[in-house]
Amino acid sequence: MKHRMLLWLLAVSLGALTAQSAVVLPQLFQSGMVLQREKTIPIWGKADPGEQVTVIFRKKQYTTIADTNGRWCINLPKQKAGGPYVLEVRGEKSETREITDVLIGDVWLCSGQSNIDVTIERVYPQYVDEIEHFDNSKIRLFRVQNETNTHGVQEDIRATSINWKPLNKQNAWLFSAVGTFLGIRMFAETGVPQGIIVNSWGGTPIEAWISADSLQRDYPQLIEKTKLYQSDDYVKTQTRANQLADQRWNELLDAQDPGMNGRFTATDYDDSSWPLVNQYSMEWAKVNGRGIIGSIWLRQHVTIDKTHAGQPARLLLGTLFDADITYVNGQQVGRTYYQYPPRRYDIPEGLLREGDNVITVRFINKYGIAHFIPQKPYMLCFGADRFSQNPMPQDVIKLSELWKHHAGAAMPSCPSGDVSLQNLPTTLYNAVLYPLAPYALSGVVWYQGESNTGNPAPYGDYLKKLMGCWRDCWQDQQMPFVIVQLANYDGRQQTGFPSPIVPQTTPVNSNWAALREQQRLTALADPRAELACIIDLGETVDIHPLRKKEVAERIGLCFDKLVFNKKVQLSPKVISVQITGSTIQLTLDQPIQEGDLYTFEIADDGNSIHNVPAIGKGNVITLFNSDFTPTKIRYAWKDNPADANVVGLNGLPMAPFEQDL
Repeated sequence: MKHRMLLWLLAVSLGALTAQSAVVLPQLFQSGMVLQREKTIPIWGKADPGEQVTVIFRKKQYTTIADTNGRWCINLPKQKAGGPYVLEVRGEKSETREITDVLIGDVWLCSGQSNIDVTIERVYPQYVDEIEHFDNSKIRLFRVQNETNTHGVQEDIRATSINWKPLNKQNAWLFSAVGTFLGIRMFAETGVPQGIIVNSWGGTPIEAWISADSLQRDYPQLIEKTKLYQSDDYVKTQTRANQLADQRWNELLDAQDPGMNGRFTATDYDDSSWPLVNQYSMEWAKVNGRGIIGSIWLRQHVTIDKTHAGQPARLLLGTLFDADITYVNGQQVGRTYYQYPPRRYDIPEGLLREGDNVITVRFINKYGIAHFIPQKPYMLCFGADRFSQNPMPQDVIKLSELWKHHAGAAMPSCPSGDVSLQNLPTTLYNAVLYPLAPYALSGVVWYQGESNTGNPAPYGDYLKKLMGCWRDCWQDQQMPFVIVQLANYDGRQQTGFPSPIVPQTTPVNSNWAALREQQRLTALADPRAELACIIDLGETVDIHPLRKKEVAERIGLCFDKLVFNKKVQLSPKVISVQITGSTIQLTLDQPIQEGDLYTFEIADDGNSIHNVPAIGKGNVITLFNSDFTPTKIRYAWKDNPADANVVGLNGLPMAPFEQDL
């Protein structure tokens, strides 16, 4: 027994020694990775202090010694595009770590909030045929897992089993649509392997992505915001309290809801006494003028003909606010926990029957007013094309706007203490940005801003600091940035009936326009940045527009100019202004599509804003003004400037702007 104990202790000691001496690489270094061509390639990691580390790549060896903290870095010389290759890394006391299927090409970092997050699955109906044929092993996708750190920068991102994946439908399905289409676009342009790294987090403000050092001098109050959350015990306790409150709230809701236990979802339930309501009238979701907190039930009867009875189908319920559980003929077919995802619920074969069928929707709201989002599809789709949302007309049954309505359970607000660490200053820079450096990149896509529209004034300074601290992190002051300007979007909640939101036509003070201007000016002032204008690619009622392939194309054009020095025309820009009598002439850097132009406004010397007519010809826009002395001009200065129509001959829109005269 004593002998066996000695052997066990020896084995444990040797195991500990082996573990201590193993060379550790960052999570980015995995088989299937893409390394940046034509740039020095840093390979780095941890080992025992003073240990010699060897990297073998393409039959050449490179060595270094780990410093007193165990850190080491080897810079491989510039490489031409190619592969696949094998990268070997070993220490004096450890086995060789072999990374296979390594490609050399271009690497792009895509970062920001939810519009980078929007997946291929979400945009699938826009590009069905293309997505069905995704198959390119030279395009690799890497998703950084979400993580926060309130204490300071960390050395590596969170480990995940989802690493570098080749492009196909399955691997791209839950990956960034912008990132995916950018990889496809840049491969088509260059013919070299493409690596797409995505680190984004929906709803996050720009402050979360900036270093503490960059914020401390000018915005010390932002750093103070994080100190409460530097107590791990507090965060864990408050998070657990929120979970318990949410759990209890849902338990009480279900216990008090008269429609539970299948009562309101049953096919044979008699709903003849339920009043009819129009889905676009929000009155059914209010009591005494205030939104109902709790649950609300809606039912709709749909007649299915003999041809479609028993067939699988897809139920499109547009977009709903906020959460819903949806049933067809008593069977749950879908559930969504928050407002933004489109409701696309698949109905299995055999569930729909000839004649009368019942769709039941249980709304659950913890705040605001339950409602249907207008201008979205509400229908049943059949046939092989049902996933495209564009099947043959005979395979579509449009839903009625009228629903039978019944109250559920009214509840008090669900208590919570905000521990959304991802929204605090510096937390994402610390956890998911800093650890990526100095991985060699071709350029960065920054697609963010929606969460800062409440206070757009400092955004330009924040963005300048973000680009500065990221470039410092990579020790590359020439790092190219493409800033994606906010798309058109009208966030005004529907307040009346019927549904259309009336477009803004009179001059308004728009926070969305003000933030777009901060993005434009920041890009204009930075020789290594370009603005991708997408003011025509948004959706009036959806903060997550689906035309992400077109967004990626415009990002790619910016990189063509920034990285590859191609002579490409981007969005038209004003290069000079001349006032002559009652006209103002704007000279642009390129010719535009000619004709009457809209959404131009001029401020007078009393600071009142006026709409003015304009006309475009060649590369000149002429504004007509005869009633006042102009002091300022602006274009497309609205949340959703639907009528803005200054477009270059290349099809790209002019970005909204404001300019003193």
